[in-house]
Amino acid sequence: MMGDWQGHISIDPDVMVGKPCIMGTRVPVEDILQKLAADIPIPDILRDYPRVTREDVLAALAFAAASMGAEEIIVTERTA
Repeated sequence: MMGDWQGHISIDPDVMVGKPCIMGTRVPVEDILQKLAADIPIPDILRDYPRVTREDVLAALAFAAASMGAEEIIVTERTA
């Protein structure tokens, strides 16, 4: 389910300066997203982060999607 990230992502000011992380770890959601954007397969991500599950990785994507939906994006100039 696309919105089912709440049991997997935590935001705690005492953990990684409040960056969203995989719950119970110090693995930032941002790191997971960067690996996915670099076309690193989920099994490789899971190998690199043994405490992270496939469901956590999918929750990171759902969290990113939900975050983008809550943001207002203002274009100030055109790029290429």
